[in-house]
Amino acid sequence: MIRDDAFFVSTLNINSKRMTHKAGFVNIVGNPNVGKSTLMNQLVGERISIATFKAQTTRHRIMGIVNTDDCQIVFSDTPGVLKPNYKMQEMMLAFSESALKDADILLYVTDVVENPEKNLDFLDKVRKMAIPVLLLINKIDESDQKTLGDIVARWHALLPNAEILPLSAKNKFGVDILLKRIKELLPESPAYFDKEQLTDKPARFFVSEIIREKILLYYDKEIPYSVEVRVERFKEDDTKIHVNAIIYVERDSQKGIIIGHQGVALKKVNTESRKTLERFFGKKIFLETFVKVDKDWRSSQRELDNFGYNPT
Repeated sequence: MIRDDAFFVSTLNINSKRMTHKAGFVNIVGNPNVGKSTLMNQLVGERISIATFKAQTTRHRIMGIVNTDDCQIVFSDTPGVLKPNYKMQEMMLAFSESALKDADILLYVTDVVENPEKNLDFLDKVRKMAIPVLLLINKIDESDQKTLGDIVARWHALLPNAEILPLSAKNKFGVDILLKRIKELLPESPAYFDKEQLTDKPARFFVSEIIREKILLYYDKEIPYSVEVRVERFKEDDTKIHVNAIIYVERDSQKGIIIGHQGVALKKVNTESRKTLERFFGKKIFLETFVKVDKDWRSSQRELDNFGYNPT
């Protein structure tokens, strides 16, 4: 009888271990253009964030959620850390700094070419954090072993308590090791979101981001950074989605550039956006876009609030 009871208790203990659930917020920060969004998309396994060769592509804090039976990881991609030159960049920096406040694990992303001592004020905040910090040296495929060793030594001096993991997000090298380490460090907790949920953002957000991505790819100089996209209409049924979107610029001259001669440039944006949206949603997309001037919207707090630049 004693043996049976002991076996029963032992079985309960084993089952309780099996039922342990982990969950937490894993926030991704770093300077512009080091590969944060590419890493985010690799970790989540979905195309959540804009990833282009241009800096400042991410403007908002975007959550991507990874679910398993015993784990939920809530990743947050954030704008690159920079010294603000106008009101919108102040909001972008606030998104990045907010990621330091609610993280269970912080991923600080750098690469093999940037100066480690860039943005020391932000690094000082990271150094003082009591949570696990994983320093990720990205783009190691663009370096050699000796150079990488020197980079690791410099970063260790700046963030002595951080775990340093070299990787290449673009080539998926080291991403599985990173994901395993994150799961080990996660606290025990019930899930924060429904297990079917992949992100905290609505469908309209991804429509506007995909259109903005095409503008980043097809236009030069100040144009991509002066543009905001708002979805005015999103009507969905079982097989198709109708979308009306407005592309806002700051000046009349920018409106002309976006539209292009005889509307050719805007037509290209529409065509490529529609193709990407159809892959993203798995449905037929009917897309109409309009271009409007909203003078100096990047410096207007009211307009920034209207466009969703609110870190609180």
